Amino acid sequence: MTIDQNKELVRAFYGLLNAGRVEAMGDLVIAEYVEHDPLPGQGEGRDGVLDRFSILTSSLAPRFTIDDVIAEEDKVVVRWTNRGTHVGDFAGIPATGRTFTFTGIDIYRIQGDRLAEHWHVIDQLALLGQLGLLPAMA
Repeated sequence: MTIDQNKELVRAFYGLLNAGRVEAMGDLVIAEYVEHDPLPGQGEGRDGVLDRFSILTSSLAPRFTIDDVIAEEDKVVVRWTNRGTHVGDFAGIPATGRTFTFTGIDIYRIQGDRLAEHWHVIDQLALLGQLGLLPAMA
């Protein structure tokens, strides 16, 4: 695939996530998909992708805005902003009903015409603070 096609594949992945179409997201990844930062309770491979995004959509009701997409060879980097509401248990934390906005960067490796591997960095401190899970700063 071309670099532009790789970018479109990743944009389509986020589009399905924002639409809550978790099952369809599985069609965009290889069976042996590698997640380098799995969530608690997340399986491996394509099933792990379905686990991950089922957990996220049912607990955090995320809405991702893509801020930047950069690609080279078989890698696509996405800088995003996530706005949502903590509506269900997440990583053992009961729903708070609070809204949040935090940022992150995802890196995907493309194999053929599918996503094959994922790394990411998120601003966990901002998320935890907005959910009221950190002590107040003096």
